[in-house]
Amino acid sequence: MFSQTRPRFSDSSHDADTESTFTYASSERISVASYSDKGYLLQDLQKQKYPRSVFFIVGNEFCERFSYYGMRTILSLYLVDMLKYTEGDATLIYHAFTMLCYFFPLIGAIIADSYLGKFRTIFYLSIVYAAGNILVSAASSPLFGYDNQRSFSLFGLLLIAIGTGGIKPCVSAFGGDQFTLPQQAKQLAQFFSIFYFSINAGSLISTYITPIL
Repeated sequence: MFSQTRPRFSDSSHDADTESTFTYASSERISVASYSDKGYLLQDLQKQKYPRSVFFIVGNEFCERFSYYGMRTILSLYLVDMLKYTEGDATLIYHAFTMLCYFFPLIGAIIADSYLGKFRTIFYLSIVYAAGNILVSAASSPLFGYDNQRSFSLFGLLLIAIGTGGIKPCVSAFGGDQFTLPQQAKQLAQFFSIFYFSINAGSLISTYITPIL
């Protein structure tokens, strides 16, 4: 009798499906594990506190706005009553000063982005800003003489405008640089809310208090 041998068929498609299923399951477990690790890492980073430098940035902006708006509130009266400018000349000086305060930030932004960086631009031009405030305050003393009072006051206003050019375009961006994204995106949004609140608070308080002082 002839021995009947069953033909042996290799189920390659079944083996391939089994292997692919195993590979997919393994990769899925790995991806889930890695996703879980990333999730824990993300939660840890989101729990990070605000950088300490942020509080100095917000405080500096509050003081700068307080100084600027306080000085600008009484500038016209100072020019007319103390320096004896006519109302027309005082108005011209006032608007020229305001225009320069919004022109120099264009130059300050170029300097910060191309040469010095945000921190050095803020630091150096803050010194110029402070020197301008000191000069304007000192020029109000009668010890300088009438002509010197005018010259020193106008030069001090120019220094303040230059200093504003280094602070206005850089401080908000420098504050945003203190946060790690995307982990601290929520804290960054909170920072900008606090930052612009400090600007308005400094402006409001100074505009009200400075004329009284």
